[in-house]
Amino acid sequence: MAGIDAALRAHLEGGLTTVCHAWAILRTDGVRFGFTDHDLPLAFEGISFRADTGLSALALAQSTGLSVDNTEAVGALSDTSIREDEIEQGRFDGAEVIAWLVNWADPEQRWLQFRGTIGEVRRAGASFRAELRGLTEALNRPMGRVYQKPCTAVLGDRNCGFDLTAAGYAADLPVEAAEDARIFTWGDLSGFDDAWFTGGRFEVLDGPARGLWGIIKRDRFKDGVRSVELWEPVRGPVTVGTLVRLIAGCDKRVETCRLKFNNFINFQGFPDVPGEDWVMSVPKSTGRNAGGSLR
Repeated sequence: MAGIDAALRAHLEGGLTTVCHAWAILRTDGVRFGFTDHDLPLAFEGISFRADTGLSALALAQSTGLSVDNTEAVGALSDTSIREDEIEQGRFDGAEVIAWLVNWADPEQRWLQFRGTIGEVRRAGASFRAELRGLTEALNRPMGRVYQKPCTAVLGDRNCGFDLTAAGYAADLPVEAAEDARIFTWGDLSGFDDAWFTGGRFEVLDGPARGLWGIIKRDRFKDGVRSVELWEPVRGPVTVGTLVRLIAGCDKRVETCRLKFNNFINFQGFPDVPGEDWVMSVPKSTGRNAGGSLR
């Protein structure tokens, strides 16, 4: 039990102990949850830990070195703690999880046992099982750049550098008509060319689905009606009057970066990389070996 403080170590070595486990879940949207297997609530580090939620964790698998630590959390779905609809909406995806061993008689005596994030969440009836991934899980991510013609940046990220708040590239407006939380239509959406939002983002700004988003599959203007279709339905209720944001799409081509966004200086692809035909090219006495198609 490396890293345990002297007071808690002395308590554990005393024979009669008053310890329990406590878990905190810190979602990416700022919502925080606290749970404990003690029969009374606890509070420390600005978090209230509920005792009536039915959440528990299986044995922690921890190791030295760079191997991945992992465990599972199991619990019951309820309206007062973890709700089924929030799991379905992905609200807990990537949330930070912190687990302590706590002396419930003196919560200042505690030991940080686990810190990581939530991975896969599986639901079965009225309960759920969530995979907990340790801090070393991040070392499994591939690093480096891909040598390809299209841009590898995400529109608006640090590498792209484009300001999505610039006039003409986003629209905030209430939904006028919705179908299956996937197709949305407006009678008037002037100022944007046809297919301007294809490949862009659809973000929900208010209501129960606030914070959810999807990728726009198709943006069409026909017979005076603007229709925006997503690749997948929004995993939450988006009804008439819900405020949403449409963000212009980028197909990663150099022409789009230069002409649509005027951002060619930050283009993250390699537009002049030779194509596959260049590998098959052979010297010839006529024409130029320019890396184009062989004919």
